[in-house]
Amino acid sequence: MVHMQSEIKKIIIVGGGSAGWLTAGLIAAKHIKNSAANTLTNSVSITVIESPNIPTIGVGEGTWPSMRETLKTIGINEADLFTQCDASFKQASKFVHWENAPGTCDINHSAASAYFHPFSLPSGTTKLDLASYIGEQYSNSSQAQTFAQHVCFQSVLCEQNLAPKQITHKAYDYVANYGYHLNATKFAQLLKDHCLNKLGVEYLSSHITQINNDVEGDIASVTTDSVGIVAGDLFIDCSGAQSLLLAKHYQIPFCSKKSVLFNDSALAVQIPYDDDDAVIASSTVSTAQTAGWIWDIGLQSRRGVGHVYSSQHITDEKAEEELIEYIKSSTSAKQRQSLSIRKLSFEPGYYEKFWHRNCVAVGMSAGFIEPLEASALAMIEQAAKMISEQLPANKQTMKITAKRFNEKFSQHWQQIIEFLKLHYVLSKREDSSYWLANKESSSIPQSLHEMLELWQFQTPSSYDITQSTPLFPAASYQYVLYGMNFKTQPIRTANRDTKAIQRLLLDVQNKRQHLAKAMGSNRELINKIKQFGLSQI
Repeated sequence: MVHMQSEIKKIIIVGGGSAGWLTAGLIAAKHIKNSAANTLTNSVSITVIESPNIPTIGVGEGTWPSMRETLKTIGINEADLFTQCDASFKQASKFVHWENAPGTCDINHSAASAYFHPFSLPSGTTKLDLASYIGEQYSNSSQAQTFAQHVCFQSVLCEQNLAPKQITHKAYDYVANYGYHLNATKFAQLLKDHCLNKLGVEYLSSHITQINNDVEGDIASVTTDSVGIVAGDLFIDCSGAQSLLLAKHYQIPFCSKKSVLFNDSALAVQIPYDDDDAVIASSTVSTAQTAGWIWDIGLQSRRGVGHVYSSQHITDEKAEEELIEYIKSSTSAKQRQSLSIRKLSFEPGYYEKFWHRNCVAVGMSAGFIEPLEASALAMIEQAAKMISEQLPANKQTMKITAKRFNEKFSQHWQQIIEFLKLHYVLSKREDSSYWLANKESSSIPQSLHEMLELWQFQTPSSYDITQSTPLFPAASYQYVLYGMNFKTQPIRTANRDTKAIQRLLLDVQNKRQHLAKAMGSNRELINKIKQFGLSQI
């Protein structure tokens, strides 16, 4: 028989920011707010304790399309993202100079190599094996179009910085799948206001001075400097890189992945637009450098730009030189004088366990890997969603939930690391020790070795992914693999419907042409949303 005192009734979230408030919002939307009756219930209580002394990092500015469903679940008005968070539309990641260094090329491809990883799947992906057909074409000749241009209409929207929808579409609906670029600090404030005003979440602005265990070793309470002791049943660690509960209190071992992904430093800068009507890019632009890469994210009022690099392969001074050189083409000398560059350091990896006893870590307190492909906010969403949907009723079942959670997120981290490593392994760059080291066999996970061998003869498919709910589907591997001009020589199947494939590819080209004429720019749609809002029904 379950004793009442073991029930999970009081949830304490340590730390705010995007991690804390997304987690609070998703749990509250399911367990406190009764959407149908538009009332608050008291099945659980949620308290966020946020230290006034620790500012949020505010660098994670890219989201995946999953964020739309997350915000819809929480009850956020999509138009508020654009009026309050400096948000813009993100439809892809664009990779520049990853295959070859500037000024060099292989026998078949140009020096200015760039490709997109769009958010929309290849057309007809569930009906026809486009990847196998295109892969075969790539193996036999050079191609005027990239893989994404062949198989996905969305690539033209990214190329021309067009919007993924029109003002007549309802909130969160779309023509082309999209996520957001946003100001992370403003985003956290929007979530905070909504949680406190609409979802019944409680809030304490206080610094935690002590963590107190019960006799069994679970966390019973935390001591704060302004409100004293705060007791709880489940403690969610959203304290960021300091990982106050999981790492500092419980001393859970850290699994460093620096031997696989070398980047451990970043220089970040915010660049205001000179013109209020400046073009807003439809994708995150990732431009490879000698020992890392530079991100370029377009918001409404500014660009967020940063250089992610390996401190083992380049000095901070040289990394800053490369960053300044990159932004020279889009800024004036006067602008550059006023720029403030921030240095960030991190250890790539994650903790051995994410849920230990009655403590679960979300966000950077669980781990951090370089921001390539913008997985940080997506991992927060995944963790908060699973906690909300699998919230244990009592301490007895928490052990089972924790075990499942740890297994699931170990898989997620492993897939992220291998997928990011794929970008480096496929590069033909040989202009620095960094790129050469990235292709050394000892730095490549064995399972990725095996997939690369397999993909010489068959295209990436769902059979290559062991997870039931993977972060990256087979199409993501196809976009990167063939975006980098990997050669696959698939076994020709007897029943391939070549004519149907060619019709589908022609349909993609026709749709590209139509959308290029029909869709407005990111800037135009954002301005309309700020003026007229978006229909909710």
